Amino acid sequence: MRIASSKILLTGASTGIGASLAKLLHAHGAQLVLVSRQTHTYDLPGALWIAADLTDPAQRATAFAQAVQHLNGLDILINNAGVGAYVPTAKISDATWSHLNELNLNAPIHLTRLALPILLNQRSGSIVNVCSIASLVPLPWFTLYSTTKAALLSFTHGLRMELDSTGVHTVAVCPGYVQTPFQANVIEGKPPLVLQRTKRFAISPDICAADVVKGIERNTRTVITPFSGHFLNLGYFLFPKLIDKYFARYNRNLEKSAL
Repeated sequence: MRIASSKILLTGASTGIGASLAKLLHAHGAQLVLVSRQTHTYDLPGALWIAADLTDPAQRATAFAQAVQHLNGLDILINNAGVGAYVPTAKISDATWSHLNELNLNAPIHLTRLALPILLNQRSGSIVNVCSIASLVPLPWFTLYSTTKAALLSFTHGLRMELDSTGVHTVAVCPGYVQTPFQANVIEGKPPLVLQRTKRFAISPDICAADVVKGIERNTRTVITPFSGHFLNLGYFLFPKLIDKYFARYNRNLEKSAL
């Protein structure tokens, strides 16, 4: 998919991966509409910011209509907005679960359904869903977040098969640990100290964004970034019980460190 001159709607654009993506897409000559609750966190000439709470279906629909009107069409939808919660399944509140599910899963599916008539009519375009390495390998300290992202990954893969021969492509993005404000912005709970110390292994959002743009340009099925994520995914496929035991033990240690 050609980035230059493409009409792109990007959600979750204010910080982290979204901000790096917006700047890189802009540098490649894309026409951008950026959606987030906190807008104008940086300046991109020609880009339109739209403030919206994507957990609200009405605000999603309004933001999408405004974006299409401003761009006079749409070529690429990038569903990047998402949020986490460090809460065990037995303790999570209904409100937190509803928020996770609405933003991480229902919002990208809704926006995709709004975009598809346009893309199918022009027989070209891309739907890019930012999932997580947790969509490939569930993380027990993040079980319900992993669940929403695994569902989004499944949706992206299924949609790809639905759209075969239509000219419309899907790209699933599965980032690992990226240096973003994600942990600080979780809606409930705090990342244990032991987990926070692993930040030194994280990649920059600029590296992640570069891999995403490359994936869009090549119509890549699944973008796993950094490359080391492939080894974790392969290990889980080949030795699931071993990975389960390791992560379960690691999770117990995280819980102890949080006491």
